[in-house]
Amino acid sequence: MKEYCVGADIGGTTIKLGLFRSVGELIYKWSIPTRTEDHGSKVFGDIRDSVMSVLEERGIDINEVEGLGVDVPGPVLPDGTVNKCVNVGWGVVKAEELFSKEFGGLKTAVLNDANAAALGEMWKGAARGVNNVCLATLGTGVGGGIIVNGRIVTGAFGAGGEIGHMTMNEDEEEMCNCGKKGCLEQYSSGNGIARLAKLKLNEKDCPETSLKNYDEVDAKVIYDEAKKGDKVALELVDELSRYLAKAFSYVSAVTDPEVFVIGGGVSKNGPIVKEHVEKFFKEYAFHASRNARFELAVLGNDAGIYGAVKAVLDKE
Repeated sequence: MKEYCVGADIGGTTIKLGLFRSVGELIYKWSIPTRTEDHGSKVFGDIRDSVMSVLEERGIDINEVEGLGVDVPGPVLPDGTVNKCVNVGWGVVKAEELFSKEFGGLKTAVLNDANAAALGEMWKGAARGVNNVCLATLGTGVGGGIIVNGRIVTGAFGAGGEIGHMTMNEDEEEMCNCGKKGCLEQYSSGNGIARLAKLKLNEKDCPETSLKNYDEVDAKVIYDEAKKGDKVALELVDELSRYLAKAFSYVSAVTDPEVFVIGGGVSKNGPIVKEHVEKFFKEYAFHASRNARFELAVLGNDAGIYGAVKAVLDKE
């Protein structure tokens, strides 16, 4: 195996890049803007130019690089074709093939960003040493990545691991961003718990709560007040946790992960996040799976580039 590898995490506004030693050591990271004009066509050349510039600065020849791993915020088919990525401006794009051509035939792997984060946490993060993992990222929405026997579950259409769009409530009247109603991310994301709080606080019989003292109630406020013992805040944390635990129990019945990793902005509220989810998971899960471990993600915003590098290193 060659000494170096490169990871790229493509977001709607920024592309994060990392130069790694192939043993998994991140030795340099940087970022460039995501240029989404012209249907995102400039992304390929921008990444090539930036990577080649960094390699040149560090005296590294492209022939010393094992490969390029790329993660994107959209579904990716098994052959590396991105099946629409709205935030980047892509429709159906043969991204893996195009990136490889930009780098003169360099080995390339393209995968979904949540899947990459799961792979990164398994390789060098909270689930290190474990081969069966489920990651949920709780941010604006809920992303997910599922790993079985060390391999990402992508599925036939690139939608494997999209746990955020499991239907959890058939009585929901509000629409999810995906066009369905009652999705997990409407309850267990940062935006989801804030939405639940707004509904709760507008109820005529809402109990007295410190949440009423805030002009804007977001996930951090809710968790901060829950830690202080506020009854309404604790009820909201439990509602988020119940939905997520139930979704995890469904995943568990199919893939039986050893570790569930919780990442994203909500996870930054600390141990209270995993403790409440774990409590309800034991209630919902099949008895054989109840001892699954729960961890908070540790790689933060770097999880994607770690996972992207792992994906290309694993590629035959």
